[in-house]
Amino acid sequence: MEKRVYVAITGVHHYFGTKIFQLNQVIVLTKEPDNPYDAEAIRAEIPSIGKVGYVANSTHTVPRGCHSAGRIYDTFEQSIVGAVRFILNDTVILELLPEVKRIHFFMGWEESKIFG
Repeated sequence: MEKRVYVAITGVHHYFGTKIFQLNQVIVLTKEPDNPYDAEAIRAEIPSIGKVGYVANSTHTVPRGCHSAGRIYDTFEQSIVGAVRFILNDTVILELLPEVKRIHFFMGWEESKIFG
C-alpha cells in the first residue's frame, strides 16, 4: 500500500480565498520553472477558474504532515492532480493523485483536456 502524500496550497487569499474550495474537489498542480521567486514553484489551478495559489515551499508555510513543493517537484513531469481533503483557515490541503492520468472538464460548450 502506497503512502498518501499531502501538500498545502498557500496564498489563496491573494486569489479567491478558501470559499471556492470543496472537499474532494480536483486541483491541477503545474510546475512553473520560470517563476522569479521560486525555482521549484508549483501553481495550483481550478480549471474553470484559473490560478488559486501555490504549493507551500517554506518551513513557515508547510503544515506538519505535508510535503513541500521542493520535495514533490521531481516526482512528476509537468502536472499532477490533487484532491482537496482539508480546508483550514487560509490553507487548503490536497492529497496527490498520481494515478490520475487524464481529466476532462466541461466548461459550457467547450471541453478542456488536462494531460492530453
